[in-house]
Amino acid sequence: MDEKTILLVEDDRDQVALAMRALRTHGIVAEVDEVVVARSGEEAIEHLLGEGRSAGIMPEFVLLDVHLPGMDGLEVLKRLRDDERTHLLPVILFSSSNEHTDVVKGYELGANSYVTKPANFERFSEAMRYMGWYWLNFNESP
Repeated sequence: MDEKTILLVEDDRDQVALAMRALRTHGIVAEVDEVVVARSGEEAIEHLLGEGRSAGIMPEFVLLDVHLPGMDGLEVLKRLRDDERTHLLPVILFSSSNEHTDVVKGYELGANSYVTKPANFERFSEAMRYMGWYWLNFNESP
């Protein structure tokens, strides 16, 4: 049986803690073998495309923050779409930014979804629940 993982790309430790809490609360963590956290765009690229990556294991989906230090989320998305190994990988941009230009650019670069992080934890948790359940249980990946 294939290993199921989620890749969370987020540099803010508090946001990672909130996301993990929400994923645990709603049983999403129980649906996968691992939630891998990358704290930078470079770390995400290394995990997915680097030589040291785990024996061809691709996550079920990537939850990618737009504003990251160094290589931002939009550049990560571009790199993923330019590589045949990851060009169909589901990528959800999940950002505190709801700037129209970020949303448009994200979709132009091939994002599967763009979700603005709610400031309220209950709404944030609800967003994590819906995203997790949809991408793990309802979406058919190629």
